[in-house]
Amino acid sequence: MDDLDKAILAQLGTDARTSVATLARKLKVARSTVQARLERLEGTGIIAGYTVKLGEAARQGHIRATILLNIEPRAQAAVLSRLKTIPEVERAFTTSGRVDLLLHVAAASTTILDNVLDQIGALTGVKSSESLIHLSTKIDRGS
Repeated sequence: MDDLDKAILAQLGTDARTSVATLARKLKVARSTVQARLERLEGTGIIAGYTVKLGEAARQGHIRATILLNIEPRAQAAVLSRLKTIPEVERAFTTSGRVDLLLHVAAASTTILDNVLDQIGALTGVKSSESLIHLSTKIDRGS
């Protein structure tokens, strides 16, 4: 990946809806050059897709939480399989720290969140969990 690829990614990171023509004009290169670079970046998996980043207005009405899980040895695959069936679990990450899995959860109410936490805690293979309720977003650079 060279400087032009990085510049294209930076522009798209700011506004993924930027047209190829606008990218070419901003970067002072031919439209065909930008198009070829985008195709290569997509083909190699550097660009995995284009998406909408929801703002706070769209997320209002949801209570968000991070759940830290410790699981039994060799139970990760089974636990992840069962977590996939819980729609409130938006993301699951493996970690290298004191916990085995880190979950991002969103629920429409505290009652639903409480039920989801009970479901997760009751999964076979889950040794312990810790819940961190998100209060406000101070920095948001990602999706």
